[in-house]
Amino acid sequence: MSTRTTGSGVAASITASVLFAVIFLLAGLLPGWGAEEILGWRIVLTLSMLGATFPFLATARAEWRALVTRVRRRPTLILLGVLATMLVGVQLWLFLWAPLNDMAMAVSFGYFLMPLTMVLAGRVFFADRLSNLRKLAVAAAALGVAHEAFSAGGLQWPTLLVCLGYPIYFVLRRKIGFDNLAAFSAELMLMLPAAVFFILSGPHGLGADDGGMLSGAGIPEGTWGVAAIGVLGGVSMATYLLASKWLPLSLFGLLGYVEPVLLVVVSWILGETLGWAALLTYGPILLALLFLSLDGRRRDPKLLVRALENAQ
Repeated sequence: MSTRTTGSGVAASITASVLFAVIFLLAGLLPGWGAEEILGWRIVLTLSMLGATFPFLATARAEWRALVTRVRRRPTLILLGVLATMLVGVQLWLFLWAPLNDMAMAVSFGYFLMPLTMVLAGRVFFADRLSNLRKLAVAAAALGVAHEAFSAGGLQWPTLLVCLGYPIYFVLRRKIGFDNLAAFSAELMLMLPAAVFFILSGPHGLGADDGGMLSGAGIPEGTWGVAAIGVLGGVSMATYLLASKWLPLSLFGLLGYVEPVLLVVVSWILGETLGWAALLTYGPILLALLFLSLDGRRRDPKLLVRALENAQ
């Protein structure tokens, strides 16, 4: 993998993390909107944006042709594609549901753990070797997880869903060769019927008291926020999936630490708090991420520096 490709992957990963944090904040500031309705609009608007740009991108057209050819040769890939769609659909829903239901911090903790579970996924599914520093990282993370589980009576289900679900999704996509934007747009197309149902049955849908989105009462409060989520959702997922394609799985997981830090900040803005006891949870997790960072610099101390320079 070339340094230029790695640099593009680093830039894409950081950009995606910032945009995800903005979406997380916007979702928490939309009273009266259900997570399912927001998800429906996000899918529709994201798919519309991709559909408007793909015909003009030679790379996207080539990816679509390759995807169709592979599916024709192996129709069973459709079933695996449906499974990938279900996995990412649940994650997209959870990301919008959590800030509306005081679960933003639980989801943030899941994203803190995800770089570690991605490292483990790379070891199990792609035979990535675990150096001593990576083993220390896993051990430190285990301490943080153990404290959280003990103090809270177990890890909350949103945390587990994020830190276990996303690695399965990315491993599956890479295994079946669906790690590109064409495959993601196909996943959105599979989710489109559910998206339309969520919109029509939501608080501002056909059964709404105000007559829906185009009623004489005007545009409901928060409409522009939902529209922004849809547009930013397309850009963020596109850059995130490109990063997953351009970067080694371990480096991709390491750069994932940017997003949970931003999500914790957003959770604080939305009113959730962290007590001093949280230091015993997040302290070991941050130490684990430090070990991963040192391991990356030890393996190729100039790689990340060159990548960041090329990304600028």
